[in-house]
Amino acid sequence: MVPMRKSANVEHAPIARLLEDVLGCKWSWSVLRAIHAGVNRPGQLERAIPGISTKVLNERLRKLVAHGVLEKTEFDALPPHVEYAFTRLGTRFFAILGQIEALESEQPQ
Repeated sequence: MVPMRKSANVEHAPIARLLEDVLGCKWSWSVLRAIHAGVNRPGQLERAIPGISTKVLNERLRKLVAHGVLEKTEFDALPPHVEYAFTRLGTRFFAILGQIEALESEQPQ
């Protein structure tokens, strides 16, 4: 089983656009958290994120790959399958999102 990396031939959007796209979507952060926790296949992600539809999950994964946050690896096996993982940018981006989320605990009640 040899992985074949697929990269989108899409120019990476500016970071501001990436922030808008991820922070403006209630599902993106859930997808990123699940992948960070080690859930990396589409079916597993769908089961791990309550309420997400297959259509929305696939849309989020495509956008995160296009932004350069995730990379998609296709395995030429029987049955064929794909896995998603953070890119270098994605790892750094996830850490920043974690810091933003930590701001919530600093808010006065």
